[in-house]
Formats: sequence, C-alpha cells, structure tokens
Amino acid sequence: MATDEETPLLVENLPSTPTLNHKRDVHILCWAFLLIFLAYGAAQNLESTINTEGDLGTISLGILYSSFTFFSVLASLVVRKLGSKNALILGTTGYWLFIAANLKPTWYTMVPASLYLGFAASIIWVAQGTYLTSAAHSHANDYNLHEGTVIGKFNGEFWGMFASHQLVGNLITLAMLRDEKGGSTSGTTLLFVVFLCSMTLGTVLMCFLSKRNGKEEGLQDSRVTFSSSVVSLLKAMLNLLLDIRILLIIPLIAYSGLQQAFVWAEYTKHIVKPTLGERGVGGAMAVYGVFDAICSLAAGRLTFSLSSITIIVSGGALIQIIVLLWLLLGYSVAGGVLGTIYPLLIGALWGIGDGVLNTQLSALIGILFKHDLEGAFAQLKLWQSASIAVVFFISSSISLQTMVITLLAALCISVAGFLFLTLKVEKAFSFRAS
Repeated sequence: MATDEETPLLVENLPSTPTLNHKRDVHILCWAFLLIFLAYGAAQNLESTINTEGDLGTISLGILYSSFTFFSVLASLVVRKLGSKNALILGTTGYWLFIAANLKPTWYTMVPASLYLGFAASIIWVAQGTYLTSAAHSHANDYNLHEGTVIGKFNGEFWGMFASHQLVGNLITLAMLRDEKGGSTSGTTLLFVVFLCSMTLGTVLMCFLSKRNGKEEGLQDSRVTFSSSVVSLLKAMLNLLLDIRILLIIPLIAYSGLQQAFVWAEYTKHIVKPTLGERGVGGAMAVYGVFDAICSLAAGRLTFSLSSITIIVSGGALIQIIVLLWLLLGYSVAGGVLGTIYPLLIGALWGIGDGVLNTQLSALIGILFKHDLEGAFAQLKLWQSASIAVVFFISSSISLQTMVITLLAALCISVAGFLFLTLKVEKAFSFRAS
C-alpha cells in the first residue's frame, strides 16, 4: 500500500499514484540540495577563518545549531501542515539569508540569520527525509519492488550527490580565493554572490518537485487549531520516545552529529591547518567529500534489509575507531610528503564513515518508522543538531585529545545500542508481526 507521507497517521487507504515519476523527483531533490549545500557547506568551512572578530563565525554556527535543535521539536508539525514540498521550498530561504548576511558580517546580521537558519534547517531536513522515503515507498509499491532495497538505493543516490557538495563547493572556493591576501574582501564578496546564485537555482529546482499525494498539501483539516496540533505533536513525540527502537538509535544519531562537527571544528583546525595551512583546508575537505560521496552511493546500493544495514554500519564504525585510535595513540604532525598524505588520508577515511552513517540512519528510520516519518526524522535532526551545537560551543576550550576520547566513548556506546537493537529487539518485533 502506498504511504501518504503528508498524513501517515490519519490516512492509510489512499490509492497509489503510479503517474508520479518518483525517480525524477529524487533526481531533482538531489540536484537542488547539491546547489544549495555546495554554497552553504563551503561557507560553513570558512566561518572560523573569515569572521574572526569576536569569534563571530564560530559563535554564529553554535547559535545556528542551537536554534536547529530547538525548532526540530516543532519541525514535524510544520512539515505536516505545509506538506513536504512546500516545506522544502521554505527551508531554502534560511540558507539564502545566511549567505546574504555574510556579505555584511556583523552581530546584527549574522545572529538573526543564524537563528532563522536553525528554523529553516529543521524544516528542510525533516521534509527531505519524509519526501525521499515517501517516494521510495511509493516507487516500491507501484513497481512491486522490495521496499528496503528501494529505500537504500534512493538514500544512496541522495547522500552520494549531497556529499559531493564538499568537493564542488571547496573547489569553487579554492579557485576564487587562490589569490586573496590577508584582509582583502573583494574575492570573498564575489564568492558569496556566486553562492547566492547557486542557492537561487536550487530553490527554483525545488518548485518542480511533485507533491507526494493526490490532494492539495497542507490543507488536510482547517478545523484543527494550532494548539490542538501542538498537543497532538507532543503526544506523538512522547509515544515515539517510549519506543525502545528509537531510544536505541538516538545514541548513534547523536554520534553522527558529533563526528560531523569534529570535521568542521577540529579536523580542519588541528590536523589540516598545521601541515597544509589555511589554503589546504579546501583541498582536504574536497577529499573528504569525494570519499563521502563514493561511500554513500556504494552503501546505498548494498542496502536491502536490517541485516545489511547492520553489516554496513559496523564496517563504518570500525573505520572510524581505527582513525580515532590513530589520533589518540600514534598521530603526530609530520613534515614532507607524509605531512601532506596523513591529513588527506584521515579525511578520506572519515568521509567513508560519514557516508555510511548518513545513508544507513536514513534507511533505518525509513524502514522502522514508515508510519510516522515526520516525527522520526525530526528526532534524527533534533539529536544530530544538538550534538553539533555542543561541539561548536566547547571546541575552543578543550583539546584535540579530549575530543577524540569523547568521540571514541560515544561511538562505542552508540554501536553497542545499535547492535542490541538489530540483534535482539527488532527480531522480537518481526516475530510479533508474523
């Protein structure tokens, strides 16, 4: 039965709509996110180096992800009311405003833009997970395909394309800033204008997405008041948090945010910059993005069930454990060829781990919580953004060694919970369903 992704808890008997071209919608979604995030991702990487007065760049990112965390609680309600397509379009406005604020970076422009982007980001990411998973469910139903395989392929394609934004965005940054010196801002201004054009094109592409049901989205019942909707949302979130499955996934979700923030806040500052310099940050992040994209595509293709997700996540976790132990026990800043190879190798291995977590967490949620996609993906972004915000706020006051130990402990705990879920709890759920 096709999943009505706009009201999954209320309507389950709508007919499938085979006239929708689900693959076309996934392609459009991929290209739109690439155009938007090649700009935002590169800008985020530059924040700590171009907006240094009063640590404006880093603090703005901390505010952004704190806002992201707060609004993730309400994001599923907004997505249900607007519909996932409209929510995707609304979400792009926050990224556009943030890039525009960087043309005149002050506390009066960056802080409001960061607060609004937190709201917009919570909306766009819940809508993305809902839209993509709904398209996968519908495609599997229309063509009588294995649901888990389609979810894996669609997520692999999306996250592979998305991860390439690090490559494209950083190459653009390198090309446009290669002759910049010290305090010159002309090249930076032109770069952000180019980024605004890219984001505008991505927003236009969003408008060509199909709506995921046969009626006008966001207008399910005008008689339902906002207050009753909020009460219903809070009850649904509480019920979801009482589900042992989401409780066992939350530590892995939080770790996925920690390891992303580690790249942005620690890897570039403590591993890349000392050996490759500031200009090497773009190249290292490009390598990270390439391996992230390749691994996302490969992991998506190999995903077909809970057992395959377990194997892939375990492999990605093992790679990141090896890197963390290397940084903790044996890594030191080297000169010459090794000084160039080591940071790039770490970036490549970390990109593989990130590609695994992005694709497999989305696929896992799509398989286990298909009757409450908005709520489940809101939980995903809530815990991810909270852990990212924590890293940005504490990164300046703790050492690299402390951060590595924290990541290692968090990874071990999260993998243990995930394996318990896949080996014990989900087996019980499957037996009960049969």
